[in-house]
Amino acid sequence: MLVRIRSKEGTVRVEVNPTDDVVVLGQKIAAILNIADPVSIMISDQPQVAGARRIFDFGGKSLASIGVQHGDLLFVTIDTSSSEELESTPTLPAVAIEDHTSIISPPMAPVMVDAVDEYLEKQSGLIKRGRDPKFCKHTVNGMCDYCMPMEPYDSRYLEQNKIKHMSFHAYLRQLNAAQKGKDAQAAGSAKAVAPLEEPNYKVKVPCKGRHAPWPEGICTNCQPSAVTLQSQPFRLVDYIEFSAASLIDNFIHYWRSTGCQRFGYLYGRYEPYTEVPLGIKAVVEAIYEPPQQTALDGVALAPQYFGSEEEARIDAVALACGLRRVGCIFTDLIDDGTLRGTVVTKRHVDSYFLSSLECCFAAEMQRRHPNTTSTSYSTSGKFGSKFVTCVLSGNEEGHVDVAGYQVSNTCVAMVDAGIVEPSVKPSVMRVKEAVAGVRYVPEVFYKYKNKYGVNVQESAKPTFPVDYLLVNVSHGFPQTAKPLFTASTPFPIENRIGLDTQDFDALRRYLTVPDFANAVSDFHLLCFVMGMGVLGKLEFETLVRVAMSKDPTEVAKLVELGGWKTLQMVMQESVKAAPQSHLGHTSAVSSPPMSRTGSTASSAAGSAGRAAPELISCRHCTLLNPGTNVNCEICSLPLRD
Repeated sequence: MLVRIRSKEGTVRVEVNPTDDVVVLGQKIAAILNIADPVSIMISDQPQVAGARRIFDFGGKSLASIGVQHGDLLFVTIDTSSSEELESTPTLPAVAIEDHTSIISPPMAPVMVDAVDEYLEKQSGLIKRGRDPKFCKHTVNGMCDYCMPMEPYDSRYLEQNKIKHMSFHAYLRQLNAAQKGKDAQAAGSAKAVAPLEEPNYKVKVPCKGRHAPWPEGICTNCQPSAVTLQSQPFRLVDYIEFSAASLIDNFIHYWRSTGCQRFGYLYGRYEPYTEVPLGIKAVVEAIYEPPQQTALDGVALAPQYFGSEEEARIDAVALACGLRRVGCIFTDLIDDGTLRGTVVTKRHVDSYFLSSLECCFAAEMQRRHPNTTSTSYSTSGKFGSKFVTCVLSGNEEGHVDVAGYQVSNTCVAMVDAGIVEPSVKPSVMRVKEAVAGVRYVPEVFYKYKNKYGVNVQESAKPTFPVDYLLVNVSHGFPQTAKPLFTASTPFPIENRIGLDTQDFDALRRYLTVPDFANAVSDFHLLCFVMGMGVLGKLEFETLVRVAMSKDPTEVAKLVELGGWKTLQMVMQESVKAAPQSHLGHTSAVSSPPMSRTGSTASSAAGSAGRAAPELISCRHCTLLNPGTNVNCEICSLPLRD
């Protein structure tokens, strides 16, 4: 039988007999891995060093007696005990241990797996089929090949339903079935799926080879293998569901008002997706816009936001609401100048869907948000990512549409290893040149069909199409919208300098509505209130319960809390500190914030009690300009012919 041995040198196979003594296995491992002292070899069925035992402690027992079977994976480490202890250990112990000892170490510490993964892992995933009237000749209670349930990874079902990427759990079932077939054919027993391993294209440091460490030396053991690019057969998220259309409308309101692009993080949760066998969907409930510099052709995120207290605070607010960061979204919109509300179609089959720069950004985001999985599938407890990337751009009809993507695990590994970089041509990715002693770049290949229909393998240097790195994710909206946050009028959105303002006076004006519980049901309001630091932890949790449940009992508890009374007092003080010109207009105090679908200038004029001036929409960037302007304030192009 074959036993797989995994160490720092890699994974090797050792051929032994079930009746062989465990010492025989230790001697073969020492010979293959060039270990000078076989006594120092320690083995375990788990990657933790703490649970490993010396292999020679099992001397006198056969491999079958301690539970080693064909295809098992054992982890090998070197004992770091003192030399005196090693010398006192016999080289070939011949004394059998009286009690029946197994090499199975205590189970690995549990990994916090997503609830949706735990649920899908318990499902059968079989696709039920009805009785075929043509071919089924059996009784009603019978079953044949034409009506028996199909596996979730069945190629015919995927092709008929035009599913390009199977779900992740269907992919696991496929691997598990293949492994069971191999084990049953070889030894008549079925074993669990082999551990998943994420690709790694970095030079292995340190290396046990007899050479100087990288960058002074390199060998076949420590250098990464060649990369053959191919479409990833699975995806970890199968569908993106926006809980309400107002999420997109509020997000692109910034572009409609300024003509500049915008970026935001998606906050939501993961749920089972029944349209795909064992599928997962990301339900988006809120979009948070971090600090950024916007322009007509892109955005630049503030680097100090990553790892900052603000980022941790927003994640804490989302966690209190039962949400997490599930992806990101950005706009790429240009008005086509027809004055019909349509935009330029930039992304299509003849250009690109996700540029090489955006692929690198998506890969970095997925690396920072790994997917936790069961240790029975991955020894590290991590594999891939559920983080999605959405683009708001023009479709073929010129309408604003959402497109969802992920990048493959290969792309994430290549970006992490620093062997690829964006190209000036958005549809291709550039492979970096190797630099002796600084950067090692493995061979990269990709396959395609030539004009004769023959599969051809070609080197990916210097560039290759980004299509090999993309994983498409469909999107949509629910038939009956039931959003988590139900505020009818949105609270001013954060970090929109010159467009929206978040302060205590804006909060006071926003809360002067009859339906208080519905008004506080806004993610941006909760983030602002927590950032002020007025409410304590328990008081903020009460506010979150009011926003989620709208329970009058919780509202009564909130208004009696000391922190909320302090917040009300601060809001009243903000009125006294406001300029005198604003205090003379009653409508400015009692009017709610502007609607995202209305005009900014007209709403501001209405709140001040003045007649709205004439506005002209720029045909180039759609900005609303005062009627007295000759050129647009944003793009400086003429407003009239």
